[in-house]
Amino acid sequence: MKKQEQFILWFEELGKNDTALVGGKNAQLGEMVRALAPEGIKVPGGFAVTAFAYRYFLQTTGIDKEIHALLDRLEVKQLRSLTSTGHAIRQLILKTDFPPALTHSIAEAYQELCRRSHKKDLDVAVRSSATAEDLPEASFAGQQETYLNIRGSFEVVEATKRCFASLFTNRAISYRADKGFASADIALSVGIQQMVRSDEAGSGVMFTIDTESGFRNAVVINANYGLGETVVQGKVDPDEYYVFKPTLLKGMKRHGGRFIFKYQPIVGRTRGAKEVKLIYSVEGGAPTHLVPVSEADRARWVLTDQEVMILAAWGCVIEKHYKRPMDIEWAKDGVTGELFIVQARPETVHAIQTGQVVEEYEMQHVKGSTVRRILDGVSVGSKIGTGKVRVIKNTEHMHLFKQGEVLVAEITDPDWEPIMKLASAIVTNSGGRTSHAAIVARELGIPAVVGATRATEKLKTGRLVTVSCAEGDRGFVYDGEVKFKVKRTDLKQLPKTKTDVMMIVADPSRAFDFSFIPNKGVGLAREELIIASHIQIHPLALLNPGQVTDPVAKDKIEQLTLGYTRKSDYFVDRLSEGVGRIAAAFWPKPVIVRLSDFKSNEYANLIGGKDFEPQEENPMLGWRGASRYYHPAYTPAFVLECQALRRVRDEMGLTNVKIMIPFCRTPEEGKKVIQLLKQNGLVQGRKGLEVWVMCEIPSNVILAEEFLKIFDGFSIGTNDLTQLMLGLDRDSALVAPIADERNEAVKRMLKQVIRTVHSKHKKIGICGQAPSDYPEFAEFLIEERIDSISLTPDTVMKTLSHLAHTEKQKRHKSRSKP
Repeated sequence: MKKQEQFILWFEELGKNDTALVGGKNAQLGEMVRALAPEGIKVPGGFAVTAFAYRYFLQTTGIDKEIHALLDRLEVKQLRSLTSTGHAIRQLILKTDFPPALTHSIAEAYQELCRRSHKKDLDVAVRSSATAEDLPEASFAGQQETYLNIRGSFEVVEATKRCFASLFTNRAISYRADKGFASADIALSVGIQQMVRSDEAGSGVMFTIDTESGFRNAVVINANYGLGETVVQGKVDPDEYYVFKPTLLKGMKRHGGRFIFKYQPIVGRTRGAKEVKLIYSVEGGAPTHLVPVSEADRARWVLTDQEVMILAAWGCVIEKHYKRPMDIEWAKDGVTGELFIVQARPETVHAIQTGQVVEEYEMQHVKGSTVRRILDGVSVGSKIGTGKVRVIKNTEHMHLFKQGEVLVAEITDPDWEPIMKLASAIVTNSGGRTSHAAIVARELGIPAVVGATRATEKLKTGRLVTVSCAEGDRGFVYDGEVKFKVKRTDLKQLPKTKTDVMMIVADPSRAFDFSFIPNKGVGLAREELIIASHIQIHPLALLNPGQVTDPVAKDKIEQLTLGYTRKSDYFVDRLSEGVGRIAAAFWPKPVIVRLSDFKSNEYANLIGGKDFEPQEENPMLGWRGASRYYHPAYTPAFVLECQALRRVRDEMGLTNVKIMIPFCRTPEEGKKVIQLLKQNGLVQGRKGLEVWVMCEIPSNVILAEEFLKIFDGFSIGTNDLTQLMLGLDRDSALVAPIADERNEAVKRMLKQVIRTVHSKHKKIGICGQAPSDYPEFAEFLIEERIDSISLTPDTVMKTLSHLAHTEKQKRHKSRSKP
């Protein structure tokens, strides 16, 4: 019998070109079983009930004509018509018996699957797979139903029929219409796949592209305990892991069926709340139900680091095979401990974008006005939307929703899609970056704030709000209409400059976004801001928690370090992942990481900091920078910084990281710090490690030749150099007007140090706003042949054009000289 005329096809008989026979999902499963299982990827076995079987059922029973008649009368844009038509078709399919030959074929194939698994009765997943599904331009994800933990021949046949009926859910009909597919032209296949007992372990989703920014060098994994529906449907805040692909692949080998890793580039992880999990019911009723997760399990990670690496490796192998970014579902069997891939489809949002035009949304807070933030959650996308709130508690009230309103709901699922496309923004109580609301919001190109606890209580229908996803990894809902602007830049139109334009980056969560802005790397990664935002705790308080006297600080330390046996590991983990994510975003370009440069008053403001910091009259000129690192009172904390940076370079393989010492007053101080780095595994010159110094004290300029014997490069910090040259305190508003980098005394110092550095054939750059704020200052630096200028991301594109113009003028002048 021809392949096109069979009711049943086993996964190993299928490949990625068989979508017309078994739908996108089953074709991809077959492709993985046939082509990727030999690569070490585990995929549960099974078979497909074909699209031919679906059409045979409709035509043999004659219900195809009734379905066509109902569809002919359908008004897809009218919610009531959509609802009544979908219900009528589904009931028609459900009440019609399968032809005996089809029933027998499904039951016989199920029994064969049981025999292959050496079990009398086998739990299986029954999954819908439409013939227009998992296409590069439209995923159709979640449009049809899946039934889990089905056991027995009769139950499998009935679940197959329910899948057939789900081709005509409201959401599926609406989605097909939006994508230009006629419902009558689509057929449904059903996959019968051996269940993975993830109810006793965990499961989730994995993307081989960062779904927020479109950054292609990262694998993003979400994980929760129990069955995967909680992650996909956004019912939980899951654990999230980021793995950097280039160094993963660089150090990855296969030995038999096992993967061995030289590097472990987990460059980011966020522990989710994981409040509930979905498990199988033991007795009667619904096949699955939600149960709470224990406090101990919530404090733990769902996956071990090794399991994260294995999944990421599998993701890379799958992506390489399909030659495009992929959206993958995985599960861990709680009985055997094995990991499995249970589904893979093309990622359909960022993968089809060209990345040639950068859109930047920016809030415009009017001076003197008060902007009130109502709540926050996980930011999806980078846009801003304004509208009146419409709280929808369930799908029965969807008909109330109007175009342009802000949809506020507990969670969403595919049934909500007909109104999601009408929204100016979406806010949900639950969910993470891979929840249904997040995925659909990205596909529709609208901002969404998910996991915004109690949003349905705090936001009332009719209230005007602004939803902002343009401020980092946290999204915010503001009261009223807050003005914002959108700047669009065509990257192909930006000029090239001889002077290297680098970036100043402090927020790891935005690093992937920033990497798309034209740059030559990161001239300043500010470690102290990573500590302030991602760690929050004073390192000595983590090393000596018993010395913390403030009970509130003690409680916060316990909360933030939950799950850590040794609290100092929290500091090393968070700092290494923050630096690692920035280094990964700009790989293989250089990333110069400045060691922590807090002043004592700023350190004191960290959690637990007041017990370890001195009271200084002028912290700006006190215990900061290099003088801290080798001081016995602080060296144990500095060792934690060294451990984090060593992990980034040696364990993650991100050797593009360079180290920079701030506020180094004398060459002797420099030698002491370099010796400390060496003692902690950061050896200057090994694996290309460069150690730079900030040029921000007059002694750095006057003794530049001595400093250059120790360091590999200079980076000018104009703020400190200006205050110390002019003898003022830049924290004092009384003398602030005098602080001007364009002062002749400052410029003479800059001229001198640039020329000295170049005479020793080393590099010198500048980091700060002055070149962006003052065009004439940028002209001066170019005239002096500065090697690089580092700028904050929001000023790079503006400054590039100005620098190109200045360099052009300089070339013209040099040609004009006699």
